[in-house]
Amino acid sequence: IALEAYERLKTEKIKARVVNMASWELFEEQSEDYKNKVLPSDIKARVSVEAGSTHGWHKYSGLDGIAIGIDHFGASAPGEILLEKFGFTAENIINKARILLAG
Repeated sequence: IALEAYERLKTEKIKARVVNMASWELFEEQSEDYKNKVLPSDIKARVSVEAGSTHGWHKYSGLDGIAIGIDHFGASAPGEILLEKFGFTAENIINKARILLAG
């Protein structure tokens, strides 16, 4: 869904990038130069997407960023319904990006 959001933003001439951070630990082991190339410190409009808890993602999305995730338990429904309910859609990611870019 992040790649779909990226492609749609690109058609609107909005510059974006998708970073797959499979392991915080491996990322933290990298040089500061590498980390700054992946997540430039001057880019503040960041949206993280995690099909789990958002806990810890603000370190990477920043204080001004938006974290999409699930921070509570108890929902039961078919997967596609839950994905939409919790905001795991390209449209939601795009809307969050627009909010950040609008300032």
